[in-house]
Amino acid sequence: MLQAKETSAITKIENGSIVTPKGFSSDGVHAGLRYSRNDLGVIYSEVPANCAAVYTQSHFQAAPLKVTQASIAEEELLQAIIVNSANANACTGEQGLKDAYEMRERTADLFNIKPHYVAVASTGVIGEFLKMDKIRSGIEQLKPHSTYEAAEAFQTAILTTDLVMKTSCYQIEIDGKTVTIGGAAKGSGMIHPNMATMLSFVTTDAKIDSASLQALLSKTTDKTYNQITVDGDTSTNDMVLVMANGLAENELLNEQHPGWKDFKTAFHKVSEELAKQIAKDGEGATKLIEVEVTGAKTKQEANVVAKKIVGSSLVKTAVYGADANWGRIICAVGYSEAQVEPESIDIYLGDICLFTDNRPQSFSEEVASEYLKQDQVKITVHLGVGEEKGKAWGCDLTYDYVKINASYRT
Repeated sequence: MLQAKETSAITKIENGSIVTPKGFSSDGVHAGLRYSRNDLGVIYSEVPANCAAVYTQSHFQAAPLKVTQASIAEEELLQAIIVNSANANACTGEQGLKDAYEMRERTADLFNIKPHYVAVASTGVIGEFLKMDKIRSGIEQLKPHSTYEAAEAFQTAILTTDLVMKTSCYQIEIDGKTVTIGGAAKGSGMIHPNMATMLSFVTTDAKIDSASLQALLSKTTDKTYNQITVDGDTSTNDMVLVMANGLAENELLNEQHPGWKDFKTAFHKVSEELAKQIAKDGEGATKLIEVEVTGAKTKQEANVVAKKIVGSSLVKTAVYGADANWGRIICAVGYSEAQVEPESIDIYLGDICLFTDNRPQSFSEEVASEYLKQDQVKITVHLGVGEEKGKAWGCDLTYDYVKINASYRT
């Protein structure tokens, strides 16, 4: 049974998913691309849905991204998303592109829809060709449903080195109709989005035009997915896809609609929760790190400084070791290329003031160390040069990260 937690006009659905919005279903199967666990999944909408997407900024965009961009360019509509794990189908040349198009065609045949109504996504090892015999067989096995188990089957299918599934769901009332936004994501390593091996899929039954949805996604991405980092590496396959099928039957949403603010807030909540879950589940990670920068000259500079701090290997290892080494934070701020006045900087670890007025503050190392042993750590930096603020999320850097990535292909 779904459980609701209300925050003003926005309700968090505690065990909601990508199939909670009306008209969406999903499935995941074990096609044999890896030894065990589901490795092929699909999200399906009863009707063609308006859509939006953002992609990796890597120069080496994988074949599935090229096919998805071609699909959306036709009518700005999607009805299905086919996703495989275990193999990224990246840096695979013409054969890789041909295989991605075949995935699109076979999924379209399965649902009897137009081929360009299908988006394709892949995640896994780079530079290996897809086992298309297994992909073909797996697609034939897919039978989407709108149940919790079906959502879980999909969520499991998209994982690689992830330890947990990432999901979020919110509801709002618009024009007397219940509008739902659900999301599922994967990502654990090679995470430094501008967009990482990071995939995120968001479904909503809201009625909203593609242009407004794309603008909202782009702005939200800059404040959420693009503000997480695990290891500083950007993948070839990063993508966020949103489908809005309009089955909630609200009036058309755009910035002029009185319900836009609530929809925008709920959409941001879904995106931020997914982003934070990705950061927390970083390969080998034991802690989620949140950095908030205040007093910046611009929002962009606040975001840049926050991400520099949370992305610093020295900061990440200090957090792992429960060492309140604020000098590492100072170093990250110093090379951030943002406007900084050293005499105005304050640094806090939780509620503990470590540095202010350009000099260290007296604090209990034992208390600070105990704080750093929690599974969520917050670092706050006040720059003192403006009024803007920003956040970024990441994780600690552990011995296990090296172990996982030293043997990723073996």
